[in-house]
Amino acid sequence: MELRHLEHHLAACEFASVECGLCQQFFQRSQLQQHMEAECPRRLVSCENCLVEMSYEERLGHEQTCPLAYVTCEYCQTDLVRKQMADHYDMDCYKAPIPCTYTHFGCKEKMQRNDLARHLQEFTQAHMRMMAQTLRSVSSSFTPTSHMSSPHDASQQTQSLKETVEQLEARLVIQDHQIRELIAKMQNQTSVVTELKNTVRALEDKFTEVEAQQYNGVFIWKINHFSAHLRNQEEERPVVIHSPGFYTGKPGYKLCLRMHLQLPSAPRCANYISLFVHTMQGEYDNLLHWPFQGTIRLSILDQSEGSSIQDQEEIMDTKPDLLAFQRPTMARNPKGFGYVTFMPILALRQRMFIKNDTLLVRCIVTTQAELNSPRREGFHPRNSDGSTL
Repeated sequence: MELRHLEHHLAACEFASVECGLCQQFFQRSQLQQHMEAECPRRLVSCENCLVEMSYEERLGHEQTCPLAYVTCEYCQTDLVRKQMADHYDMDCYKAPIPCTYTHFGCKEKMQRNDLARHLQEFTQAHMRMMAQTLRSVSSSFTPTSHMSSPHDASQQTQSLKETVEQLEARLVIQDHQIRELIAKMQNQTSVVTELKNTVRALEDKFTEVEAQQYNGVFIWKINHFSAHLRNQEEERPVVIHSPGFYTGKPGYKLCLRMHLQLPSAPRCANYISLFVHTMQGEYDNLLHWPFQGTIRLSILDQSEGSSIQDQEEIMDTKPDLLAFQRPTMARNPKGFGYVTFMPILALRQRMFIKNDTLLVRCIVTTQAELNSPRREGFHPRNSDGSTL
């Protein structure tokens, strides 16, 4: 190569060393694009939960704190958005450890929230004694001062307090017998109620499972009281709704839907309806081929009357390499697949998508086996730009 052509050649040479504009490391020009798109620790990526952009090296730290990521309650194993977990611990979790309400009087017991009522009933006498002891301590430490009362008045107040303590202790003996009788009755009633609840729950689960098997891949999700969800969204309260499970056939895959009403402050997808599909553990999983493959048609139905109905609809092919379509290892696969920007919330008012305060979402699933069937020769689904979340 002539020297006069060297500079021009170096500007385009695939083997020349060039600097990455993000991490300032040097690579051969032929490798730079692959590095910047898939390897550079400072390349931009988006959180699949909140869609905030960050460098790849910051992603792991963000995943540990993302307010919209799904986390599991360490006590009751309920899956919730991380932003909701604090309130769940403080108010709802029936297995969360809490102190006795008489802790200020000396009770050091801690228990699960659903055991607090029993503890208060079983230890009523002990709690009353603690209160009496606290009162006795207050009375014995009473020291009159000259500007408050005379020694004679102080002595009368102390005697009055002691009499009150004695009356409380006398009542404790009577209450102790009454409480023991009530506890015995309560235990019998609790046992009966628990058995009835378990029976009802088992029947409800069985009914729900049988009902889910009747859909045969065509599921209509009725979301009632939808105006309440819209108010929560407008007031910046997270709205995440899951549908009941449904089967694609019998035997078939079990799926459910998840809807987000993205908040006005959400980055890039503010005021959008997000819609996703999740695989679930089902009765026929051992008989099926995994990962799940097929075509999914998602629709929010226009409930107008007449012939001018215009449903909001998207069709997507599954992507077998994604975690969202692998065989679930828990009741509901935490990974879903669908559309972050399925439909603007404002579009709900442009047609009659909401009727009688009810939104209708339809999901039609065609499995790979059905797509390969001769009966489906005329069906040609289109690919989607669906994303996981």
